[in-house]
Amino acid sequence: MSSIQPFHLFNTLNGKKEKLEAIDPKHLKIYACGPTVYNYAHIGNARMAVVFDTLVRTLKIIYPKVTYVSNITDIDDKIIDAANEQNVAISLITEKYTEIYNKDMAKLNVLPPDIQPKATEYIPEMITLIKDLIKKDFAYEKDGHVLFHVPSFKNYGLLSNRNRDEQIAGSRVDIAPFKKDPADFVLWKPSIENQPGWDSPWGFGRPGWHTECSAMSEKTLGLPFDIHGGGRDLIFPHHENEIAQSCCSTADADKPESYAKYWMHNGFVTIDGEKMSKSLGNIILVNDLTEKYHGEVIRLALLSSHYRQGLDWNEKVIHQAKKLLDKLYSLYDELKDIKTDQEEQNFESIEIIFDDLNTPGLISQANKLIKEGDSPNNSEKALIKSKLLMIAKVLGIFEDKSYNKISDELNKEIEILIKERSIAKENKNFDLADEIRTKLENLGIEIKDTPDGTSWQVK
Repeated sequence: MSSIQPFHLFNTLNGKKEKLEAIDPKHLKIYACGPTVYNYAHIGNARMAVVFDTLVRTLKIIYPKVTYVSNITDIDDKIIDAANEQNVAISLITEKYTEIYNKDMAKLNVLPPDIQPKATEYIPEMITLIKDLIKKDFAYEKDGHVLFHVPSFKNYGLLSNRNRDEQIAGSRVDIAPFKKDPADFVLWKPSIENQPGWDSPWGFGRPGWHTECSAMSEKTLGLPFDIHGGGRDLIFPHHENEIAQSCCSTADADKPESYAKYWMHNGFVTIDGEKMSKSLGNIILVNDLTEKYHGEVIRLALLSSHYRQGLDWNEKVIHQAKKLLDKLYSLYDELKDIKTDQEEQNFESIEIIFDDLNTPGLISQANKLIKEGDSPNNSEKALIKSKLLMIAKVLGIFEDKSYNKISDELNKEIEILIKERSIAKENKNFDLADEIRTKLENLGIEIKDTPDGTSWQVK
């Protein structure tokens, strides 16, 4: 068995691609920011989930133990607004959409994270974190709010590479009269009337969004952990603020990597060249997509562009993914009787994925196998099958044994039509042969004539 190459990744923290060196080689730890559950997940949410699921699948080949944590934000102003609009309890909103999110991701073969913490389950940890920041003079209380004082942390802006003016301009929090500095951000805020909240030393209230992940990541993984990630939109202010909170509390304020050693961020999804937005009405929901396309097709389409690059979602992308997946399943089916020793797999077939999760490169490798699949030599076929299964394991496909399976009745009809076409060709009745080919195409069947006869596959 060939040796496994080291994994290299682009670290947002220093802007460089570097070799992944686990803090503990026996146990790699990953945290990725999950969804805020107040509506159906869109294709952008799905890209993040699929990218990090693929990362975890890959790293489990290298490391003996990988713990993957991806949270659920179940307390947020958007959730409160949704509950008020529907006149229902917040828990009904969050429980409903958490279940829908997990079911939608499962259709894309996204494995459940090892731990999926919910923000509301970690309020005591958040309060402890905030108290510690106040004690160390990194945070202050004013009018029921607790804010992190950004000028007190000299490394603020290192992740996003933003200067002082850009930090203020990019902050999602309005400049309020109770702030000491315009860049300061909320750790805790008061709750009023029908808003949910918890008792705290600063009154009845709820945590700021950024506070949640700092508390949950530390509690579930300990500090430091290896990889922290999410969508590119989270770099600032969310992940920048996480570093500030955690480094100024449990970790080391002089070393941002003492919170998380590596940072990974996936690019945005556009729709036919335009940004997804409510105003354009072009937000594509995973729930709707899976009604039209198989989950593995969607998954392959999401992996067709390198994770750090943008992905433009359009009919061409999904069509190409469907066409490729059909061919891969066809090859898989052709090799079903070929025996291969899983322990003797050659990792050369997936080496390209170790270069910063290069999924387009791995998909290209899969395409090459399709061309090699016509080999008449069983030993070569065994090697092809071994490579194919390894690629599929990393890409997260071949997990639906019913994919493109057709009924016995239709199978018999196809075989009869192919036999009739062969007879028509022998009798030089080419018009009839063409008619039968068209009929087969209308059934979604692609045929290929070879010296050994005619083969077919589902298109």
